[in-house]
Amino acid sequence: MSRAEFLELIADIVGVIGEDDLDDALERKLNDNFPADGAVFRRLKELCAEGARDGWLMEREAGGISFGRAVRPGAEAGHFSVDVVRMQDVVGPHHIHTTGEIGAVMALEGTPRFDRWGEGWYVYPPGSAHHPTVSGGAAYVLYLLPDGAIEFTGK
Repeated sequence: MSRAEFLELIADIVGVIGEDDLDDALERKLNDNFPADGAVFRRLKELCAEGARDGWLMEREAGGISFGRAVRPGAEAGHFSVDVVRMQDVVGPHHIHTTGEIGAVMALEGTPRFDRWGEGWYVYPPGSAHHPTVSGGAAYVLYLLPDGAIEFTGK
């Protein structure tokens, strides 16, 4: 049941995103519609924990990061893929968001920051790149990639 609810919640979030550009306005829209202290965001975090516990989410691990693709493009999330990672005080592999990235940072322990963001939504525009970094604790990071596009650079 939790997987079905997770997919329904993702579909609702994607419905709010619509065809918006991946920019600061979308970040504000997501934080206004699904605030970190709100019921939807809390339920999303609970469903990530249930998915990890039940084995349908974050089923792989490398370099201290648990990860997994929950939704492929063309399914419940429209043209987005949906991945979830669990990170704690770790730097992940460098990559480029060729079409951008939309994400949710969900605190688990301490006061984690994902790159420059605390708990809540963030948006990286197309062409942005980074080493995903969680510091100050542990967090789930759920992210949506338009068309599932991501390019790992090996840097």
